[in-house]
Amino acid sequence: MLHNSARLTQIGLGILLGWILVGAGAASAGSSKDIQDQGKAMVRDAEEMVMHGGMGDGRAIVHHCAEVAKQAQAILKTLPAKDEHGKEAVPHLQDAIKHCARVVEMGDKVDPGASLNPAVKARAAVKEAMKHLMAMKDGGA
Repeated sequence: MLHNSARLTQIGLGILLGWILVGAGAASAGSSKDIQDQGKAMVRDAEEMVMHGGMGDGRAIVHHCAEVAKQAQAILKTLPAKDEHGKEAVPHLQDAIKHCARVVEMGDKVDPGASLNPAVKARAAVKEAMKHLMAMKDGGA
């Protein structure tokens, strides 16, 4: 049963990744504060993901990575189209989703050391995205 659940999560992340890479339609832009708060939650999950990887908890790595991907998608949907800092964050958010899709594909039954490499890459992408998101100001500065 877990195998099927992991497979469904993998398919969902694959669809999500494809949707983002093809290009999302215009969505309602969120305030920079809301986007930054979502980004902070994403960073916390990324840190938890890597911490659990170091402790050998494969299930927690997959869980936190799925959360990172979900938060990155939510941010991408609400980024103001004209904000230069937001535009600069997009490829990093997409990278985080891509690396997390790889973690989910590996699943929680692999050696956590194997999933730690893409998890660390996802965390690095999240941190880089946050540098740009924190520079955002309301009004597309």
